[in-house]
Amino acid sequence: MKKKSVLKRFIPYMGNKKSLIPIALVLSGISSILSTIPFILIWKLILTVFKDVNTFSFNDVKTYAIGIGITAFLSIFVYFIALMCSHLAAFRVEVGMQKKSMEELLDKPLGFFDTVETGKLRKAINDGASTTHQFLAHQLADLSGSSVSIVFIIITMFVIDWKMGLVSMIPLVLSMFLMMSMVNEMSDEYMKLYTDSMDEMSNEAIEYVRGIPVVKTFGGSIFSFKKFHESIIKYQQFAIQYTLLWKNKYSLFTIILQTSTVFLAPLLVLILTNSNMNIVLGNYIFYLIMLPNFIMLIMRSAMFKKFSQIAELALDRVENVLNFEKMSFPEKSEPFNNYSIEFKNVVFAYPDSYENAVDGISFTVNEGESVALVGASGSGKTTIARLAARFWDVTSGEIFIGGQNIKTISKDNLMNNIAFVFQNTKLFSKSIRENLCIGNENASDDEINRAIDLSMSREIIDNLENGIDTVIGTKGTYLSGGEMQRISLARAILKNAPFVILDEATAFADPENEHKMQMGLKSLSENKTTIMIVHRLSTLKDVDKILVIDNGKILEEGNHKTLMEQNGVYKTMYDEYESSISWRLKNDDLGGDEV
Repeated sequence: MKKKSVLKRFIPYMGNKKSLIPIALVLSGISSILSTIPFILIWKLILTVFKDVNTFSFNDVKTYAIGIGITAFLSIFVYFIALMCSHLAAFRVEVGMQKKSMEELLDKPLGFFDTVETGKLRKAINDGASTTHQFLAHQLADLSGSSVSIVFIIITMFVIDWKMGLVSMIPLVLSMFLMMSMVNEMSDEYMKLYTDSMDEMSNEAIEYVRGIPVVKTFGGSIFSFKKFHESIIKYQQFAIQYTLLWKNKYSLFTIILQTSTVFLAPLLVLILTNSNMNIVLGNYIFYLIMLPNFIMLIMRSAMFKKFSQIAELALDRVENVLNFEKMSFPEKSEPFNNYSIEFKNVVFAYPDSYENAVDGISFTVNEGESVALVGASGSGKTTIARLAARFWDVTSGEIFIGGQNIKTISKDNLMNNIAFVFQNTKLFSKSIRENLCIGNENASDDEINRAIDLSMSREIIDNLENGIDTVIGTKGTYLSGGEMQRISLARAILKNAPFVILDEATAFADPENEHKMQMGLKSLSENKTTIMIVHRLSTLKDVDKILVIDNGKILEEGNHKTLMEQNGVYKTMYDEYESSISWRLKNDDLGGDEV
């Protein structure tokens, strides 16, 4: 299937500004013709002087000067209008790309955000929109003006003196052949590889900067981020290869264009022997004045292919980063019959993976029960919890929420009834009040205060100058990881959803914060259907059911007491955990005393 031209791909983003681009192209062409007329008037003035110096008067200069001034002013004015039109269209495309990208992101399944790096996503959308703006606002209008000027100048040069005009075409033809040899599939492929490597380096740089505190803490260097270092080397290699690809041909291309007036010198000598010297010299001066401008237009047109390719690659990056299989949700669904969760022979494999992350799992969480998933890292615990919230669709099997197949539940109904507390807490750069009310916009002050108290977040807010109205983030106050988790917990409590999913909610909490978090989590999950992922096994004695997960399968199932009596995998894990938290250092120099 033939790929659409880059201009046609911009149309969906233009909205009601589609007509501005053709208007900008026409006006730019008119402006280019007007900008060429002053050169013709200068040539006419020179011919007038050469014709008869004695009869030449100031009025002749005045007439030509007025003509030059008027056409120059009109050229600038028309070009200004053309740029206004192109900029308005470019701004609409830039905003349209960002808006449509955000709409696409809102329609993505939650699993999409686990597979795409935020730095890559942000750079593709923002830089892509900015790059296309430059192309539409400037390069496209300039191409129209340059193309019209080139045709107009060529016609003018042949009309004034066809012999000089013909000789002037020699460097143009040679340069065009060189340009065509440079613009080929190989250069396109190198350009793509070059821009991809630059994007990869930028993405890794963002991740590296985020990790600088850790690197400095442990005395690391750039090699602590091997991927970043490799991306720099990769970019260097492509930059050198891309430059060498153009080295000889582009140098020759530039030399031919910059020395184009040299081709006229031999012809001038021949013509002077058989023609009126004043007219020939006047015409030659015209070519000397016009050719540098002509060369500039050729160079500008030659660069258009590059700018067009960059804009097209920017569009490709935006479309590729958003290229993720969509989930279909019904617009409406029936209310839940109950608040249970059931997995039936569920199998799931991540995209581009040949191994099952979840392999034939079946279990039920009855309404109001709490189920804990335990197991080694990578065993499939997080995948199971997120499948329950439909981050992804299962490969086979079925998941039932409230007695309904999860695929038949509308997005709003599903999300409104599930509260999350993740390991990596996300708070917006807004006030604490606004962050708390994201899941319950109509919450009263009493409900907010209750959630704050139950999450043990009161002391956090009381210590802030503006209390609950304190802004978090770059323009406000920063919170520690444990404090952010407690605010996130308060947000989940305030939402008051019947289903709760906890993914290592106390992972970044210190011992004091962890104790408070545990109390808050107990309040959150009380009488709620809860799936929790934990590594600290001491917190599992009160849960209704424990599932021991390994390689995407359930090895053992039961409550704490039952599993300990089975003397199986869970008991081994629990004994190792108890041993790890009770270890002490002993100093032999102090007689074996614990330190």
